[in-house]
Amino acid sequence: MHPEPHVLGRAVKQVQYRQHRALDSALAAAGTTLAQWDALRAIGHRPGASARELAAVTFQTEQSFGTLAGRLTAQGLIERRPGHGRRLEHHLTPAGEQVRAAGSRVADEVLAAHFAPLAPADRATLLRLLDRLTGEDAVPLVP
Repeated sequence: MHPEPHVLGRAVKQVQYRQHRALDSALAAAGTTLAQWDALRAIGHRPGASARELAAVTFQTEQSFGTLAGRLTAQGLIERRPGHGRRLEHHLTPAGEQVRAAGSRVADEVLAAHFAPLAPADRATLLRLLDRLTGEDAVPLVP
């Protein structure tokens, strides 16, 4: 069987959709959303990063990330500090680190369950295939 590219694309999108729904539901118990936790995770992994850098790694536009960062700042989860030129640097507050860590524990559980039907060798194969499609070395983010 040689599936059409649109069938493959839809299958990838369906897996992503289910994963995001499960994560968003579970992260609500940690007091956050998938978008917020992903931003906190990115900032925790890249302290001092600009909105442009963080938007790229969280798959958002700069404007969307800026709006989200404003909400996270108002909640006391991140700080924006002046950087070089007009650049604003993003840093987690202690409260933001707590939410990030709690969200990471939840996400680890959800993702483990999500990928449980695949044997470790199948997961490795899937990662290699996805890496080939993205043309990037798959480097996991630090949770």
